[in-house]
Amino acid sequence: MNFNIRGENLEVTGAIKDYVEKKIGKLERYFDNAPASDVHVNLSVYNDEQRIEVTIPMTNLLLRSEVQHVDLYAAVDLAVDKLERQIRKHKTKINRKIKQNGSPKHMFAEMEKLASTVAVEDKTDDLEIVRTKRFNLKPMDSEEAILQMDMLGHEFFVFTNDESGETNVVYRRRDGRYGLIEPNTF
Repeated sequence: MNFNIRGENLEVTGAIKDYVEKKIGKLERYFDNAPASDVHVNLSVYNDEQRIEVTIPMTNLLLRSEVQHVDLYAAVDLAVDKLERQIRKHKTKINRKIKQNGSPKHMFAEMEKLASTVAVEDKTDDLEIVRTKRFNLKPMDSEEAILQMDMLGHEFFVFTNDESGETNVVYRRRDGRYGLIEPNTF
């Protein structure tokens, strides 16, 4: 893992950097082969509140954690706990899918580098597009798309349906359940 640690309103000292690398480095035990991905860590302080954002992009998974706490070291610990839960949840889902489909056992270990990013277009009231992101659509089923959306903390996720090959969108409804948007083919 290659660490990219930066601070906002905070000087990243050697002790903080070592602590972050040590704690996040423990996540390697969940992989058969250590992922060769970059780990982006953003530490910030606002009004005596410490905030840590950790993003670990990999091929089939984007791990992301965002935590606020009074103590920076406690915030790091909480962020790592969140990432561990995401990994275990994803690994359980992959293992369940492997048993159902009879796929190779070590699919999760092959994740090394992020192939896609998340699409978000921010629009203002005057309908001016102020930000555009490009991303590759990964073929997956709607369950995996919901898992990715939850891990990213977004309200929607665009993906290619692995059964139909069409672009679909999953989204979180106001009642907390999920919806799926499929194109109408004529």
